[in-house]
Amino acid sequence: MADEITFDEFLKVDIRVGTVLRAEPFPEARKPAIKLWIDFGPEIGERKTSAQITAHYTPETLVGRQVMGVVNFPPRQIGPFMSEVLVLGLSDAEGGIVLLAPDQTVANGERMH
Repeated sequence: MADEITFDEFLKVDIRVGTVLRAEPFPEARKPAIKLWIDFGPEIGERKTSAQITAHYTPETLVGRQVMGVVNFPPRQIGPFMSEVLVLGLSDAEGGIVLLAPDQTVANGERMH
């Protein structure tokens, strides 16, 4: 378990829902990954990221999916690609990542609370 934090510290992490607009293989990544372009609504706009989610997803199955992501981390260079958001997921029994997503469609940009 991670260190205990206050509720105010938790509120600093801005987790929003977005819809994958585009997805492409990322062959230059050290580990198998997919590049994603995600629409986080009018306030935040489109953000891009790469994710090591190839165990359960292909670029074709990701377009149109809603995903959860942390939108207020600073951009991070991943090889030749600049990642602007952290997509959230959980590990399955074999270590493959399963994306977190709402179980009903909600407006892009809605904040987790």
